[in-house]
Amino acid sequence: MANISTSEAIESLAAEIGENVYIDVAKWHLYLSNAHLHTVLAERLYPMLNSKSLNEDEVLKVLQSIPVKLGGGKREVPLADLLPMQCQVNLMDILEQFQRNL
Repeated sequence: MANISTSEAIESLAAEIGENVYIDVAKWHLYLSNAHLHTVLAERLYPMLNSKSLNEDEVLKVLQSIPVKLGGGKREVPLADLLPMQCQVNLMDILEQFQRNL
């Protein structure tokens, strides 16, 4: 992965996140690619990976900082509140693997 551009790396990271991480609403799994949240998440997390400074607390802060609009925008909930614990673990695994390959 060393010779690809930043935008290609972010797209690759976004695709991996979008296919493997979902939000859970009333036991419905909505993958982040379908919710159009995978790219914004990848864009915010990539600098951490590129600088080799991946940290679970910082990832959680990023997840907390991304609002997800519900009910046509009547309410906003942080992305962190919609991800099941297993998806947070999967996200960290994806990020660790991606950082190793940079």
